Amino acid sequence: MKTKHTLAAFVALMIAALPALAGPKWYTDLDEAKAVAAKENKPILVDFTGSDWCGYCIKLHAEVFDKPEFEAFAKGYVLVELDFPNKKPQPPEEKAKNKATQAKFGVSGFPTVLLLDAKTGEAYGRQSGYGPGSGPKAYIEKLSAFKNTAEGRLALGAEAKKAAEASAKRAAQGIKIRAAMEAKDFDAICKLLDEDFVDAQGSRKAIASINKALMSQRIDPANKERALKWADQAITECAGDEKMLASIKSMRDKIAAGTNLSQPVPVKPATKPAAEVKKTDKGA
Repeated sequence: MKTKHTLAAFVALMIAALPALAGPKWYTDLDEAKAVAAKENKPILVDFTGSDWCGYCIKLHAEVFDKPEFEAFAKGYVLVELDFPNKKPQPPEEKAKNKATQAKFGVSGFPTVLLLDAKTGEAYGRQSGYGPGSGPKAYIEKLSAFKNTAEGRLALGAEAKKAAEASAKRAAQGIKIRAAMEAKDFDAICKLLDEDFVDAQGSRKAIASINKALMSQRIDPANKERALKWADQAITECAGDEKMLASIKSMRDKIAAGTNLSQPVPVKPATKPAAEVKKTDKGA
């Protein structure tokens, strides 16, 4: 009898501990979270994620959000997860609300984490992307650096404006590059790429050069010498970045072998096994 009572007490203890083991609560409805935030006077942390396709989002959850350090940090916030899955089922109304919130805050990349004021819902912090391996300490420090003050919100607004201007500039440059490609004007393409990477430092300069190699192939596939020239330039510029160096060397080898890397690789249609011929007995 004593053993049964002890076992029952242990089971009850484990059941009571389940909510704690489950980690912090994540809301999926921002309006519901706002009501909780106003009641508890806590700021809101909103995670824009792609749970079934965004590799960096998945790493952010595994390496930061699922860790005890973040759980302790999160006690001062109301947490919201707005998911944008590719295949995972999602109610149409939730999908529509998430898209509307995404548009409202101008979120264009995943993962993006916003910090919102408890009363006004105004954003005062924005952290985009995640560096795999960074861990909870570094990420929490970044979030903690945002201050819910007039100055902090002003700085965030200025940062958002700067990002929007940069995005508009990239879009305009993209249009110019496409026009130059249609005109087969390689010199114009090089000039535009140089403008895009004018402030590039170190191995980032190699990105412009390898793009020139690819653009050269797109415009004139027969001019292998020009494409190789820019691939070699990229190799020189990325010295010290072993990962990028290996990637660009691989691309250079393919160009030298006659592969046009600017063209999409054709996908062979799946072949079905031939149906077995049904044998029939025709008699003698």
